[in-house]
Amino acid sequence: MTLPGRLGGVRVSPGDSADSADTAHSVWTVEVRQDANALAELADEWRGLYARSHTATPFQSHAWLAAWWRNYGTRGGLRLCLVRRHGLLVAAAPLMAVRRWGFPVLEPLAAPQSDFTDFLLDRDHARQSVRYLTRALLAAPGWGAIDLREVRPGSAAHAVAERWPGTSWRTPASICLELPAGGVDALLARLPGRRAGKTRARLRKIDAAGIAVAPVPAERAGEAVNRLLDLHVRQWRDRPINPEHTRARFRRHLAAALTEMTRDGQAVIFEYREADRLVAADLVLIGHDFAGAYLYGSVADLRDRIEVTLMLLRQDLGVAERAGVPALSLLRGDEPYKMKWRPTPVRNERLILGRSPLASAYATAARGRAELSARMRRRAETPHG
Repeated sequence: MTLPGRLGGVRVSPGDSADSADTAHSVWTVEVRQDANALAELADEWRGLYARSHTATPFQSHAWLAAWWRNYGTRGGLRLCLVRRHGLLVAAAPLMAVRRWGFPVLEPLAAPQSDFTDFLLDRDHARQSVRYLTRALLAAPGWGAIDLREVRPGSAAHAVAERWPGTSWRTPASICLELPAGGVDALLARLPGRRAGKTRARLRKIDAAGIAVAPVPAERAGEAVNRLLDLHVRQWRDRPINPEHTRARFRRHLAAALTEMTRDGQAVIFEYREADRLVAADLVLIGHDFAGAYLYGSVADLRDRIEVTLMLLRQDLGVAERAGVPALSLLRGDEPYKMKWRPTPVRNERLILGRSPLASAYATAARGRAELSARMRRRAETPHG
C-alpha cells in the first residue's frame, strides 16, 4: 500500500531537501507493504538495494528474510517500509508486527535466527533516505515501539535512531568476537610464542588425519543443511541446545535460504570427510565487511582426536581472506573456547524507538527482562559444589 497524503509521493522542494543536490524535480515515494506476497515481488529490487547497502549483513539479504518469512511468518504481520527515489528502492525496513507482554511492537524479520538486525540504506542516498524511512516507520500501522535487539556499530538503524523525533533507548546487547581476516599465519601471530607453538603442533595433527574438505555446490545446499543439522544436534546431545535448531521449520528455512545465498556468494557450507565418512560440517555467511561462522557440527570421535574448532577456524579465515572482507566474526557469544584466539570484542546494541506513551513502559519491561535473563545465565554458568 502507498501511504496517504504527503507520504504517498513526496516532491522535494529545494527548501525541504536534505541535500542541496536535490531540486524541485526530485521525487521520493514512501510505501508500507503488508501483503503476503510483498517480499517475493520485491526480490530483484531487494537484491539490488542489498548490494548498495554496505552496512547491511547477510541477515538482511532477500534470501534469508524471504525463507524465514515463509516458515515463520504470521498472517497480517508483515510491515515492509520502503523508500524510493525516482522509482529506485533506496531504503527498506523489514519488520513484523508482534505483541510482547501485551505491547504492540515492530521487530525485524528473522530476528530470532539472526545475529544482527538492521535496516537497508543505499550508500549513495543514505542521508536523504533516513529522513523518509523515518516517516514511513512513523506512519506504519499497529505499533507503539520498534525493538531492534542486535544492532552492529555503525548500522543504518543507528542513523535512523539519531534522527528519531520521539523517544529512543539504547542498551548493550550481545558481544560478537572478531578476528582479522587472513591465513592461519596471521592467527598464529596473535598468540604468545608458547601457545603459537602448541597450535602449530595441533595443525600438523589435523593435517596428518587426512581429512578432506570441500564446499557444497548451491544445488546441493538443501541436502547439506540436513546433514549439518544432524551433526549439530548429535554434538549437543545431553547438553543445552537452542531448541529451534532441532525443529523442522528451521531446517526448511536454512535449506531455502542457503540454496540462494550459496549461489550468490553470500554463504558457503563446508563438509569434512575422513575416508568418505562425513565427520564435520560448517556454515559461513559472507557479508560486505565480514564473514561469519554461523553453525557447525562434528562427530564425537573426531573431537577426541583433533581440535575441531581449529580445523574449522583455519577454513573460515580462508573464506574471509578470499572474500576480501576485513574480519571473520565468530558472531554472538564470548564462550571461553573462542577467547583463546585473542579476538576483538564488538558490542551490539539494542535500540528501541518509541511512538506512543506506552513505549516507555515497554522499554522498562524489556530492560528488566534482559537483566533477569543475564542474571539467570550467569548463575547457570557459575560452578556449584
